[in-house]
Amino acid sequence: MDRRWWALGALVASMLVLGFDMTILNVALPTMAGELGATTGEQQWMADGYVVVFAALMLPAGLLGDRFGRRRMLIAGLGVFLVGSVIGTLADDVPTVIAARCVMGVGGALVMPLALAVLPSLFGEPKDRIKAVGIVSAASALGMPLGPILGGWLLDHFWWGSVFLVNIPMVGIGIAACVFLLPETRDPSAPAVDVVSTALSATGLGALIYGVIEAPGRGWGDPLVLAVLAAGVILIAALVLRERRSARPMLDMALLRQRTFLLSALASTLVMFALAGLMFILPGYLQAVLGHDAFGTGVRMLPMMGGLIVATRAGGPVNARFGARATMSAGLVVLAFAALLGSRTTAGSGYGFTALWLTIAGAGFGFAVVPAMNAALGALPPDRAGSGSGLLMTVRQTGSALGIALLGSLLAGAYSGRLDTAGLPAAAADTAGDSVVAAHAVAARLGAQRLAESADAAYIHGMSLVLLVVGATALVSALLVGAFLPAAEAEREETADVAAAPVDA
Repeated sequence: MDRRWWALGALVASMLVLGFDMTILNVALPTMAGELGATTGEQQWMADGYVVVFAALMLPAGLLGDRFGRRRMLIAGLGVFLVGSVIGTLADDVPTVIAARCVMGVGGALVMPLALAVLPSLFGEPKDRIKAVGIVSAASALGMPLGPILGGWLLDHFWWGSVFLVNIPMVGIGIAACVFLLPETRDPSAPAVDVVSTALSATGLGALIYGVIEAPGRGWGDPLVLAVLAAGVILIAALVLRERRSARPMLDMALLRQRTFLLSALASTLVMFALAGLMFILPGYLQAVLGHDAFGTGVRMLPMMGGLIVATRAGGPVNARFGARATMSAGLVVLAFAALLGSRTTAGSGYGFTALWLTIAGAGFGFAVVPAMNAALGALPPDRAGSGSGLLMTVRQTGSALGIALLGSLLAGAYSGRLDTAGLPAAAADTAGDSVVAAHAVAARLGAQRLAESADAAYIHGMSLVLLVVGATALVSALLVGAFLPAAEAEREETADVAAAPVDA
C-alpha cells in the first residue's frame, strides 16, 4: 500500500482518540456524579472543559504547526494529551477532573487542525484528497458514538478513571505512527501566533460558556451571569475587529466571503451543536431513567453509530450523484425528523422507540456532516488549507461546546423546574434538584418512590425540550443550505475568486 495511506491511518488513529474523548466521559458522568457528588453544572464543566479549551486554542495551534512543523506539533499535541489523560486517571475530585480535561483540550487543539492541514501535502490529487478528507472526517465523527460504548465497558470492569487510562496506549500508537509515517511539512511564511488574539478567543469563549452553564442555577437575570455573558460577547467582537484590521490575521476573515465554505462550516457547526447536546443528555436517560448499567448504556447507543456508518458509506455516491447541497439538506431534514420523533418519548416508551429514533438520527448526522466537511475543505484555496482548516475546526468545536452548555442548561432548568420535592427536607430537596442521579440516590435513601418517579418524568420533560431545539436547529440549517449553498459550478468560481483575493482582505 502507498505510504500516504499508511500515514492517513496515523491521522485516523489520532482523530479517533479525539472523537472518543468528546463523549467517552458522558457515560461515566452519572457514576461520577454519584461518587464525586458532582452537580449538573459540574458535570457540564467536566464534559465542556475539554471542548472549550479545544475550540479556543485551535487557531493558534494551527499556526504553530505551519511555522514549526506540522508533524512536530502533532506529536507534541499527542504528548500533552497523554499528560492530561494521566492526570485524569489519578484524579479523585471534581476540580482535578476538570483540570485534566482542560489539559487534554490543549493537546486536542494541536492535533485536530494539523491532522487536516497535512492532507493537502499528502494528497495532491483532488480525488484522493477528497477521499482522505472523508475518511478523516468519518473517523472523527465515528469516535463520538464509539466513546460511550468503550467507556461503558470500562466502567463495568474497572473504576471511572479507566475512561482516561484507555487513552494512554491509543496515544502511544498515534505518536509512533506520526514519527515513522508522516512527512514533515511547514509554511515559513505563515503569520506569527498573535498572543492578544489568542487570549481574546480563549477568554471570550470561556466567558460565554461559563455564563450559559451557571445561568440555570443562578437565574438568567443574575448580575454575574449577565456580566459574564456581556464580557464574552465584547471579547469575541474585539477579536473579530482586531483580526479584520490585521495585515497577517490569525482568523482569515476573507474565507468567510466564500459562500460554500461559510455555509458548509455553519451547517457542520450546527450539526455538532446538536450531536454534542444529544450525546450529553442520552446517558442520563438510559442509565438513571431506564436503569441500564454503564456498558448497557453504551451498547444502547449503537443504533446511532449504525445509522452513522451506513450514511457515511452511502454519502460518497449520493453526494457525487446529487451534490453537496441536496445531500446535506436531506441529512439535516432526516435529523430534524428523528429529533422531533424522540421528543415524543415518555416514561413508558421503552428502549425500542429510543433505538428507532437514534438510528434515524445517526443517518441524518452522517448524510449532513461528512458532505459539509468535504465541501468546506474542498472550497479552500491550496495556500490557505492550514488557516481554513483551523477556522473550520474552531467553529465546529465551538458548536460542540455551546451544544453541551446551552442544551445541558436547558435540560437542567427544565428538570429542576418540574421536579416535585414537596415534603422533603430542605437539604434532600436541594440534592435531588442537582441531577436525576442524585434524585434517585435520595429516593433510595428515604424510600421515596414518588420522588424517583417525579425525577424520571422531569428528566424526560427536559430531554423532550432539548430534542425539540435540536429538531428546530436542524430544520433551520437545512433551509439555509438548500436556499444559499452554491451549485458546483458557482462553487468553483467562488474558490477561484478567494484564491485571487489578498490575504489581508
